[in-house]
Amino acid sequence: MAPAGPGVLTDTDLAALVAEGAIHAASPLLAGQIQPSSLDLRLGGKAYRIQASVLPMAGETVEEAIGPLIMYDFGLDEPRLLEHGAVYMIPLQEGLTLPADVRGVASPKSSTGRLDVFVRLLTNEGETFDTVPPGYNGPLWLEVMPLTFPIRVRQGDRLIQLRLRRGVTVLNDTELLALHDHTPLLHGQPNQVNQTKIAEGLWMSIDLSPSKQANMPGIVGYKAKAHTQAVDLAKIGQHAWRDYWEPLMASPSQSLILYPEEFYIFVSLEQITVPPGYSAELVAYDTRVGELRLHYAGFFDPGWGMEGPDVGSLKSVGTRAVLEVRAHDVPCVLRHGQRVGRFVYERLTGPSRDLYGQGIGSNYAGQGLKLAKFFTVDEAE
Repeated sequence: MAPAGPGVLTDTDLAALVAEGAIHAASPLLAGQIQPSSLDLRLGGKAYRIQASVLPMAGETVEEAIGPLIMYDFGLDEPRLLEHGAVYMIPLQEGLTLPADVRGVASPKSSTGRLDVFVRLLTNEGETFDTVPPGYNGPLWLEVMPLTFPIRVRQGDRLIQLRLRRGVTVLNDTELLALHDHTPLLHGQPNQVNQTKIAEGLWMSIDLSPSKQANMPGIVGYKAKAHTQAVDLAKIGQHAWRDYWEPLMASPSQSLILYPEEFYIFVSLEQITVPPGYSAELVAYDTRVGELRLHYAGFFDPGWGMEGPDVGSLKSVGTRAVLEVRAHDVPCVLRHGQRVGRFVYERLTGPSRDLYGQGIGSNYAGQGLKLAKFFTVDEAE
């Protein structure tokens, strides 16, 4: 790969790494796996049910780390059930032989997060989850824990995405303000971007006002039901949403109490934009805003929140972020307009070939309060 400046690697960079063999796979990559600033990773052909979550130690492979914990294994050449509350380890089809100055970070795909499926990437000798060290050479593994719904998976399913980086990528607050002056990053109410909105990233808040959805006026979110049937990841739009979700309606006080270890879907009050040349990540957990985990699927591609007939005439209009929320330890009160999370913006190494929503089959372009693509949308859309 030719030397390049600092930044998150683009789809063009990722395609070059594939061509050079730095990203390799058990079977050829499929159309759509390379996203504007990330790579979708596919499940391999075998899964291991293990006793508990585990990380390898220094000098240890993932296979060695899980060996004493394996309860049984099974093939994924046909759909298999992953049970709620169980821990599985699955080798991925993709492996890496990275350049010495390239490192990686992983995040669940949006649809994975909206199902409350907790997935984490592991590497050989990797003592932290979801991180790939510079110059890593080896296989990739995925730890999968369905926390709410049992799921049905098979070889080739994509539950996680990998973002590769070189050098210093994160914009500081001064750079973020300058970017906003050039391309508005925030729309809706409140939409003023200043030092109260930018502090170690761009802060956003939660919308608990009554929804204007024609079929379900007044809805503010969804709470997951317990003890449901499995969600089959190959069946898009074929699961009756009411069998899995309880709608939450607006209250006069525009507030809600979240109960520990329940799973909720909400939407941001603000509409967010990620301009071309940049990507963003929504920080999942920040105790400064309460004992809750926010947005398991954190990557936002360049072009998020932009519209136009072609790439050359895009305008920043903003798109809301769907928030997957789980309270921890204690009940939490959420109020309309309460600050709940922050976006960290990163520069790309250069322009990406494609942009989010621009003819690449993005499932959540222009979204409002929206469940995962697996559910019926006659009333929940």
